[in-house]
Amino acid sequence: MELRGVDELMDLLSACRGVRAPGHPVDLHEHSLQTAALLRRGRPADKELQVAGLVHDLGRVLRPGDVTGHAEPAADAVRPLLGERVSRLVRLRTPAGRYPGVLEAAPGRAAMSEAEAAAFARDPLAEEALALRQADDAARVPGLDAGVLEDWRTLLELLAARRSRLGAVD
Repeated sequence: MELRGVDELMDLLSACRGVRAPGHPVDLHEHSLQTAALLRRGRPADKELQVAGLVHDLGRVLRPGDVTGHAEPAADAVRPLLGERVSRLVRLRTPAGRYPGVLEAAPGRAAMSEAEAAAFARDPLAEEALALRQADDAARVPGLDAGVLEDWRTLLELLAARRSRLGAVD
């Protein structure tokens, strides 16, 4: 699925209400808002990273029941609308969870080999992907006020408009 507009993206994000990932104490809607809010607080200048936090789990709604492969459909869905960088950050969130240092905060994941870790560290978006992963892991707090989805509409529209002006070339 490719998202064709911000309204369609907002509808998909709204569809996350009531959907829970295994072991999450909050639904995907609240989790997405918390992830984006944590990134807004920690990386206020990086709007694309914040939006990646907002959309990173959309694959769980696009492919219900697929707990291991949800990053790919989310990344593929948002790329035409939000651009390559947002898509790559969503895609890199999964390997970032296996990166040394991140594993200590979230045991139970298979560690990267030294070669995989070295390759990941060379990626130009590695630092941002690690920030996304850390926010993702922290964004599971019941009752935390992370704002409302509508707070993100203007930024989503700006990113989509910029993508459109650039002729969808990344």
